[in-house]
Amino acid sequence: MRVVFSKISKRFGTVRAVEDVSLTIEEGEFFTLLGPSGCGKTTLLRLVAGFYQPDAGEIRFGDRRVNEVPPHKRETGMVFQNYALFPHLSVFENVAYGLKARKVPHAEIRRRIGSILEGVQLAGLEERAPSQLSGGQQQRVALARALVISPQILLMDEPLSNLDARLRVSMREEIRRIQKDLGITTIYVTHDQEEAMAVSDRVAILNKGRVEQSGTPPEIYYRPRSRFAAEFMGGNNILEFTVTGRDGKGTELLAEAHGQSVRVKTEKDREPGQKITLALRPEWIVLDDGADPTVENCLSGSVVGSSFLGSIARYRVSCLGGQVLTIEVHDPEMAGLRKSGDTVRFRFGADRPVLLEG
Repeated sequence: MRVVFSKISKRFGTVRAVEDVSLTIEEGEFFTLLGPSGCGKTTLLRLVAGFYQPDAGEIRFGDRRVNEVPPHKRETGMVFQNYALFPHLSVFENVAYGLKARKVPHAEIRRRIGSILEGVQLAGLEERAPSQLSGGQQQRVALARALVISPQILLMDEPLSNLDARLRVSMREEIRRIQKDLGITTIYVTHDQEEAMAVSDRVAILNKGRVEQSGTPPEIYYRPRSRFAAEFMGGNNILEFTVTGRDGKGTELLAEAHGQSVRVKTEKDREPGQKITLALRPEWIVLDDGADPTVENCLSGSVVGSSFLGSIARYRVSCLGGQVLTIEVHDPEMAGLRKSGDTVRFRFGADRPVLLEG
């Protein structure tokens, strides 16, 4: 089922929870709403479920406007952060709850539950109480209960946040597998960047109720559009420069900060004297103490911190008048380890920095 948000807004008193959001989620797509607490992602999910009504705009499932359609008629299944299992009911009864409410015949209930429990690897646990299950098993019960009613759209609100780190990884792989097997349109809410990239076909980053950027995980990771998106995705170095001009071919911006210059490949134009902000991932930077300082994008700085992580050494380098950036060196033994106080030179390609919009 295709889901379309058209200029959706929702307020609670004076708080703008969602502001002028327009998104299209394609049929069968795994789409993640990503952002910090209070950014509006859960509100948007509850608008899809019908628990809230938008103050403005339109939500459509396929060709059907659903703004006024009550939750039980929207053909959505929802998995909550705390699972919301009935503690006094068995696994079978928890999963059967939605089917019984829809007056599905008993034989059909048993058939569907047998099939869905097999799919989420809970076959044989039908008579257990939630208290007798691990956190991962409880999460699977909640997923089975949402899926057994054959929803057109699956909604998931931070479903893995109560699991330990190792179990989160295995469960997100399981959720992705089940979603692909069923081909069900899924809208997933999380604040975890790694989780979003691991499971999603596309991601929308939300900030203060608005969509900051949407795209595939590689697009979001490698080409953030704004400073917020770059910082929220984690790891990006944010560097400030002043434009000095363009190269002779007109394909690269020339910029300078504290006596050190860079070239940035971009189609965007900026005037000389204008301040620009660049995002540069740590893995794009090469430490090269022997580099010719006249080579393009060769800068220098002082190591102010280092972490040896086995396959990676991570350095914090102060440069450009006190701006601190992170550099990640793979195979650090071969590259040679640096320590705090060392002066280092480093370089990166002109096509690597991302010119941010704001």
